[in-house]
Amino acid sequence: MDWNRVQGNWKQFKGKVKARWGRFTDDELESVAGKRDELSGRIQEQYGVTKDEAEKQIKEFEKKVDREKH
Repeated sequence: MDWNRVQGNWKQFKGKVKARWGRFTDDELESVAGKRDELSGRIQEQYGVTKDEAEKQIKEFEKKVDREKH
């Protein structure tokens, strides 16, 4: 997944992120603004997981989104 494209199309991706990590508020999603490292940090904070676990979840999310495109 190209995170530069995600940043450029954040409004479209925001709903998918919210569907996956439902605890995020709209304000939190706005602050993420398509930045992968920011998303990772928010997942760690909101869900109380390690950085490795947050990265694992993001990678799984990326695979799912990529599959949906094809």
